Amino acid sequence: MFTDNPNLVVTLIPTIIGAIFIGFICMRLNRQPLIGVGIGAIAGALGAMLFMVPLSYCPFEPERKPIDAYFGIFLIVIGTSLTLSIANYLVHFFFSRQPRSLIAGQTSSGTFRGWITPLLLLAPTLIILAVFLYYPSIETFRLSTLLARLGTSRTVFVCVDNFTRLLRPDGISLEMAMWVIITIQLFVAVRSQTNLFLRYSFTASALFLIFFVILARLLEGTYYRVVLSTFGISLAIVVISLVISLGIAYMAYQPIRGGNIYRTLLIWPYAISPPVAGIIFSIIFNQTSGIANQVIRFFGGEGLNWLQDPVIAPWTVILASVWKAIGFGILFYIAGLQNVPNDLLEAAAIDGANAWQRFTRITIPMLSPITFFLIITNISYAFFDLFGTIDFSTRGGPDRLTSVMIYEIYQIGYINNDLGKSAAQSLVLFALVIGITYFQFRTTGRRVSYGA
Repeated sequence: MFTDNPNLVVTLIPTIIGAIFIGFICMRLNRQPLIGVGIGAIAGALGAMLFMVPLSYCPFEPERKPIDAYFGIFLIVIGTSLTLSIANYLVHFFFSRQPRSLIAGQTSSGTFRGWITPLLLLAPTLIILAVFLYYPSIETFRLSTLLARLGTSRTVFVCVDNFTRLLRPDGISLEMAMWVIITIQLFVAVRSQTNLFLRYSFTASALFLIFFVILARLLEGTYYRVVLSTFGISLAIVVISLVISLGIAYMAYQPIRGGNIYRTLLIWPYAISPPVAGIIFSIIFNQTSGIANQVIRFFGGEGLNWLQDPVIAPWTVILASVWKAIGFGILFYIAGLQNVPNDLLEAAAIDGANAWQRFTRITIPMLSPITFFLIITNISYAFFDLFGTIDFSTRGGPDRLTSVMIYEIYQIGYINNDLGKSAAQSLVLFALVIGITYFQFRTTGRRVSYGA
């Protein structure tokens, strides 16, 4: 019976897993396990149907390729993880909630009576989110399941083909498993060492190695190059902009005459839009009449093809983007430096710490909340706001080396007229940024110090 109805199987398995998981949570909270079993079963079933019902379980149709079924299982895992996380939160919220302590002189807890007042206060935010975030997200997902061309209203339902076209059918292989096993073995060996820097640096390199090996094996060749370019350019923008912003902010914060004027001028690049930054740098680095080549020729050198050279073009985009982003970082770092306690710096100086030691051991740790915030915002900028800079400078060339994911979405959707594939790539980019942000909050965010 089960083999004849795969839809029942792919719904039943998450239901059983959800029932066991939430039931175990309720048992740990000294509640009736049957209550958790019921909640978990409902959450697991809803998670399995979250993506499959809109798709009508099409990935598991007999005429579909195996890679479609694998992608369908992936969607079920994502949906089930989401609904079980919500169920886990609600169970802990209602079953393990402790009574709030009252402030001295307070006779009642600070809660609203009823649900009308909170709903009215949240209504403007909920309406804006529904109109400008949730509804467009649902429409983008619907569009990603269609074969849609720009300029025509006719569409054809193609299930998950727009996603699986980005994948290689032979992507899952023994080679990938061997890389993962070897990396885990080396990681276990390093864990026995006491050098924390070696441990964390190897952990980061191992995770990136696994990630890029999986990408190289799973993604189609052209799309893999776009993803690799996105990560390379974004990483360079984030690291270089943070280092330069902190260095300039630290120098501008020193007590100098006219410091306020300097600080204001340093922030100005942030007010310029990415397309304007792209136009400015395309003029500066123009091969024929650009200022950069004029300076090189003045000193007897030959002009460089800044915008079309395979080696130089990505760094031109990085330079323009860093120049655009450092103003934002300088602004926040100057504000953060004002909150670094002078007594700590003076005490360290009395104990014999030099300027570099005070900067690395006191100033940088005290700026960790600002740094963490700037990492998140710069990642979002590097993934989403590079379109204008690239479109007005390199236009994704040469050979797509500067074509990042957000620019590739534009190329596929509006140049090649493939709206369905463009929508699928936009969802991949959105999920990727959410994953990176979540990973940052779960790792780096826990080591941020918010107090002196």
